[in-house]
Amino acid sequence: MNPDGASSRNAPPQDLAAERGVLGGVLVHGSEVLSGVASHLKASDFYDRRHGLIYEAMLALYEKNQPVDEITVTSRLTDESRIDAVGGAAYLAELADILLGPAHVDHYASLVKDKSLLRGFINAAHKAIDEAHAHQAEPEIALEGAERAIFAATQERLSSQVSPIGEVVTSSLKIIEERFKSKGQVSGVPTGFKKMDQLTTGLQPGDLIIIAGRPSMGKTAFALNIASNAALEAGVVVAIFSLEMSKEQLGMRLLASEARVSGEKIRSGFLSHNQDFPALTQAADRLHGSPIYIDDTPALSVLDLRAKARRLKLEHGLGLILVDYLQLMRGRGSTESREQEISNISRSLKALAKELSVPVVALSQLNRKVEERPGGDKRPMLSDLRESGAIEQDADVIAFIYRKKVYKKRDDPEEDDDNVAEIIIGKQRNGPTGTVRLAFLDDLTRFEDLTFDPVPE
Repeated sequence: MNPDGASSRNAPPQDLAAERGVLGGVLVHGSEVLSGVASHLKASDFYDRRHGLIYEAMLALYEKNQPVDEITVTSRLTDESRIDAVGGAAYLAELADILLGPAHVDHYASLVKDKSLLRGFINAAHKAIDEAHAHQAEPEIALEGAERAIFAATQERLSSQVSPIGEVVTSSLKIIEERFKSKGQVSGVPTGFKKMDQLTTGLQPGDLIIIAGRPSMGKTAFALNIASNAALEAGVVVAIFSLEMSKEQLGMRLLASEARVSGEKIRSGFLSHNQDFPALTQAADRLHGSPIYIDDTPALSVLDLRAKARRLKLEHGLGLILVDYLQLMRGRGSTESREQEISNISRSLKALAKELSVPVVALSQLNRKVEERPGGDKRPMLSDLRESGAIEQDADVIAFIYRKKVYKKRDDPEEDDDNVAEIIIGKQRNGPTGTVRLAFLDDLTRFEDLTFDPVPE
């Protein structure tokens, strides 16, 4: 057997000629070429460590708006005491002698990126094998670990997550500049409710948002309104994981809300042919073309939810996840207590939000202590979150739904605010807390902005 041949077959995917072509093209054409590849080609994509160091020096010069050529790159590497590690000034001169047009550099950069991705897939496969060996008795955990590794490779996240502070502050400053230019605008996924979007600036990528309330407060209706508003008005791809209601039940709720047709009419079948059916048909047309995906698997495990969410992210560009509701999910397996299981679920949902860079909205029940609280004020507090203090810790935003009408007796007189719901922002990690008052149209299971709110903000 030819040892050289064996070595070649076992070597990781690479294209050293393409790597040299990219670097040579940048040395000749400078920032003109580098600007076209810097956004998607990273130093870690180069197989040859020397090439990665040279590319890092080029990016450093480019970020400081300095010329990028053979002289400046050589000077930069010399100042960093890396010139010998890359083969000296002679190697840079050799690269600069490679004469390529700008279009060729883009092509070679794609080849370098492709080889990097292939190496990432190989590393992910090795990680999957390691997961299988480590969790022989728990195939569900091994499968989740394998899928996570493959997803990470696809998302180009196999490189180190450790970033120098220079990169971090540069990225942060860009975000601040964007917000400065768009003062008052929603920076996250819009909820469709004006005052709530003002208070939160939208649902932020990477955030875990808990919407909590006692039964009959309208948690599911509120979540569905957010979903339809985000999908229909902003074109956000939404995934709804319903562990309590079927797809058809959710569909009827969405139709009732969008068509403004009473849910009781839909349930009973007493619909008007001239008004209700045309409204429902128009609502169905709007929803039919919207990017909403519904999964109604009962007792869904957190591992299955994460796997499905990853696929939706890859296939459709997922932008928002809704879970109805958290306490109906299953954890990773046997745990010491239900409280520990809920803690694991909330921690996993937060990790998923961060991994996919999308907001995850999870509905949650409150414990009965709300009803047992002395006095007439039944507004929920953070301590009322059911079964786990970890939910409060993991969540970036916690919103409570409170409707005074739910606690009224049948013979109590009607009041002007009977149809008012309070959305109480009890926690917001990166923003203020406060209360947003919305109209709740019970027969339509629909929340709306109040046309007039006498209560001062």
